[in-house]
Amino acid sequence: MARQRSIFSLILVLLTTFLISCGGPSVAVAPPTYTAVQLERIQEYVPAIQTVRDRADELKTLIYKKDWIDVSNFIHGPMAEARLSMSYVAPNLLPKDQPTARQITRDLLDHLVKIDQAAGQGNTQLALSNYQAAVTDINKFFQLLPSISTEAEAS
Repeated sequence: MARQRSIFSLILVLLTTFLISCGGPSVAVAPPTYTAVQLERIQEYVPAIQTVRDRADELKTLIYKKDWIDVSNFIHGPMAEARLSMSYVAPNLLPKDQPTARQITRDLLDHLVKIDQAAGQGNTQLALSNYQAAVTDINKFFQLLPSISTEAEAS
């Protein structure tokens, strides 16, 4: 009986050793990267967003001048196009960045609506505070975008 236990113990030890040796370390998964197609789609829409970011001071000047018609035109023209471009870029970002990008796009829309409402009321302070929030939204969105040269070298 003692001999059978020894043999049984030896078999269990060998089986355990075999199973552990077959387990091996888990395979490291490479971090997600952008495909060439995603980078191309992102690059297609970035110039429109960049142009609006560069022209943002024009909106501020229009608000200070209380030129409400031009404020409204700027919001419904270039700013609306930039927001639309941001919504086209969001699905091409990395999966972890997509929800943030969508939220920033919604926040931008909310701030643009508030600027438009402030323009309708002639409320300079409300328009300026939402203008600043809109510029911040655009800058946050740019932080999510890939560095195209870095990603192209990695591919």
